[in-house]
Parts: sequence; C-alpha cells; structure tokens
Amino acid sequence: MHPMTAESRTSRLAQLDHAHVWHPFTPMKQWRQAEPTIIDAAEGDELIDTQGRRYIDGVSSLWCNMHGHRVPEIDAAIRAQLDRVAHSTMLGLASTPSIELAARLVDAGKRLNAARKQRDLPPRDPLNKVFYSDAGATATELAIKMAVGYQHHTGQPERKTIIAFSGAYHGDTVGAMSVGYSETFHRPFESLTFRTVFAPAPDVTNAPEAKEIDWPWHDESLRMMVRDRCLAQLDEILDHHADSIAAVMIEPLVQGAAGIVTHPEGFLAGVAQRCERRRIPLIADEVAVGFCRTGTLFACEREGVVPDILCLAKGISGGYLPLAATLCTDEIEQAFCGEPWEHKTLYHGHTYTGNALGCAAALANLDLIEQRDTCANVQRNAASMSRALEQLRDHPNVGDARQCGVMVGIDLVASRRPRTPLNPRARTGHAVCAAARPRGLIIRPLGDTLILNPMPGMKADTLERMMRIVIDTIRDFDFAAPAG
Repeated sequence: MHPMTAESRTSRLAQLDHAHVWHPFTPMKQWRQAEPTIIDAAEGDELIDTQGRRYIDGVSSLWCNMHGHRVPEIDAAIRAQLDRVAHSTMLGLASTPSIELAARLVDAGKRLNAARKQRDLPPRDPLNKVFYSDAGATATELAIKMAVGYQHHTGQPERKTIIAFSGAYHGDTVGAMSVGYSETFHRPFESLTFRTVFAPAPDVTNAPEAKEIDWPWHDESLRMMVRDRCLAQLDEILDHHADSIAAVMIEPLVQGAAGIVTHPEGFLAGVAQRCERRRIPLIADEVAVGFCRTGTLFACEREGVVPDILCLAKGISGGYLPLAATLCTDEIEQAFCGEPWEHKTLYHGHTYTGNALGCAAALANLDLIEQRDTCANVQRNAASMSRALEQLRDHPNVGDARQCGVMVGIDLVASRRPRTPLNPRARTGHAVCAAARPRGLIIRPLGDTLILNPMPGMKADTLERMMRIVIDTIRDFDFAAPAG
C-alpha cells in the first residue's frame, strides 16, 4: 500500500471537513466552496499546514497564544502533570495545581493596587477569591451571577440590572449574549436574553465628528471630546437606574470584537470612579485584553483600576488548554457564605473546573511572563507596529488604524473623506486577509476591519516580517475590483 502524498491527504481531510465540521463564526456555504487551510503542526511563531507551508500566526490562534507554539517549558509542565493526574473534580475536593494557580493569580492581582499607589490613589479591596471555569463566556456568565447574587444576598434583590457598553462582546452563551448583544450575531436568540442597559462606548473612529477627519483615532481633541461626552451620558444612565443596578461591566481599554475599538485615555478610570462613588460593583472583562496584550499584565493597571470582579481566560494557559478564572473581592464571596439551609451557596460549576492540566500550563505561563518580561516585549513590539502603520497614513483605502499594545484594527474604506464604507457584499476585509495568506500570514477580519493581534511573546524579527506582509498586501490589493 502506497503512503498518502501530502496532496491526497489534504484532499481527503478537506472532504471530511466539508462533510462533517461546522466551524465557528464562519459562513459555511462559502467555506465549503473553497479549499481549506488545514493546520497540521506548529513551531514557534508559525503554524504549518498539511502541505508543509508555514504561516505567521498573526491572531495568536484567536488571541490566546502567549509565547508561541510548542513552548518547551509549557510542554514540560503539562507532561509532568500527566504523570500525576490529568483531571479531578473540584466539587467537594481540592487539587494541587488549582490551589497553586489561585495563589499566583491573587498575587498577580496585587499589581492593580500597586498601580493605584503610583497614582496616589487609595487602595481598594484586593481580589482574593478565584472561581475557575473553562472559557471567556463562562467567566463572564459567572461574573454576572456573582454580581446579581451579591445584591440578592445582601438584601437588595431589586438590583439586577447590568450596565454594559455599546459594541460590547462578552461571549456567546445566553447571559454573555445579553450583556453583549449584537444584531448581527444574536438576533435569532434575542428572546432568550435578559434586559441590559447599554451606555455609549467612546468609539472615536465612528463618532459623527470623525467623518471628515483623516485617521480620527489619532486626533487628540476628538478623543477627549468623545470620552467626556460618553462619561456624561453614563452619569445620566447611572442616576436614572440608581435603584436597580447590580453592576457595571466593561472591557477595559479595548473592545476587541467591536473592531478593536480602543477607548481614550481616562475613560476606564472615569467609569471606575463613578462606580466607586455610587458603590456599584465593577466587572472588568479582561478575557481578551489580559496577560500583557495592552502592555501591562492586566489592562486595568494602565489606569490604576481595581475592579470588584475580574474575568480572565484566553492567554491564562498560554494558549494551550481551555481555562478561565473569575476573581472577586472577599466582600463579594462572603455574601454567598452562610448555613446550608440559608441556600446562599453559589450553585454553579463545570465538569472541568480547575482542570489540572490547564492549571499546570497556566503556572508555567506565569513563570515565562516573569522570566522573559513579556510585557516589556509587548511594549517594544507595539512601538514597532506603530511605526509600520504610519506607512498606511496616505493610503486612500485605509480610513483609520487603532492600536493598544499589540492589538490593532485597520479600517478599510471606499474613500477617506468623507469616510465612506466599502460595499459589504464585496467582503473586502476577507479578501485582503486571503491575499496575505500566500505571503505567509494568517490574520482575520471583522467586517472590513483587519485585526492584528500577535502573540505577546512574538520575536521582533517575526513581527517585522508580519507587518511588512500586512503593508505590502494592502498596497498591492485592487480596491477598485467589483464585488465577488
């Protein structure tokens, strides 16, 4: 029997994929009409397909990979844990790696109060308690239940309204959909969601005043005007719903799935100050922005914010295994403590809560972040990305380029002034990303916004090569071609 060639193996896998696999966030009709890129292996900053072709992983395997693929230290930590136990339940039992990781996360959380001290701000209650789950959506669902349950158990059951922000994305489970409702994503399921009050997010690029401004995100006066206007509107909302608010929920600094909407400096701090004054719990969803992506371990550090509840996932395990953690203050957790017959227990959990392999990977990841000073690497790479993006300032089809750390959104437009969108039927963003692939780069769009989100630990030479591919692909692309 002759061994399969790479071509025949790829063809067979493609047929099986088209026959059986339903891909997330993927138009399946169009997917099944195209030849898929099938990832078969990886090494360092690159993914390798079944044909042996290599691609820079420009989206960190959906914003979760931290240090690259096949990292010896994380591989070794997982193998060592396999020699002990792969998984055991946390219902009525404790486990060694989950205990060790919780202590490390709480210790890391002390950075938030350290950041406040540097700003001469008084300390806030630390995040002392850790509840594990397995994904960003489960971390945010749990945060909502913590906030609403806290109000209920402290004698304020009428406080059950969550205040979120327009364009928010907190996951695709029902509770997460409710606080991050999107017509595009969630319209068929609207009847399942609960009512959320949405405050305006400071989306500078799409502000009415931005239509006649080139690269509006870079206009300092516009950013400050939009920030102040949104904070004033938030004040009105908080006052109007003062008697029913359970918590305010925010993605600190960057709304990733909204198209890398980067908030103006001071907006996060302004939200936190308003919550503190009114004694409203603040939920910080750092699922996408945590673990160095914005230049600090936690995004909240950037503005000296200590939330009451903090959601972590994606990068927590280095991008290796499904793991999430929701941290909260002692005050929140104590509201759920009492005698069994009082039924204050937080009846919530998952089969793989605190999975030993995931926790072992996370501990190794935290070690690497410290040993390699990954946050400093992000700051250097962010500066390199910013310099490269300047090459697009005069491109007639680049309306804006926003950045926070290594998270970048590049808006493709039909014209810059007035800012005119492309025909959505052309799927231009998708086409540009497809054009980058033969050049050796995998990136994904959100509509006609190109998303760049390299690993925080990406090597400088790989990052420079990635940015060259992005710039060259945009420059060579024919934006005048008719829609497909």
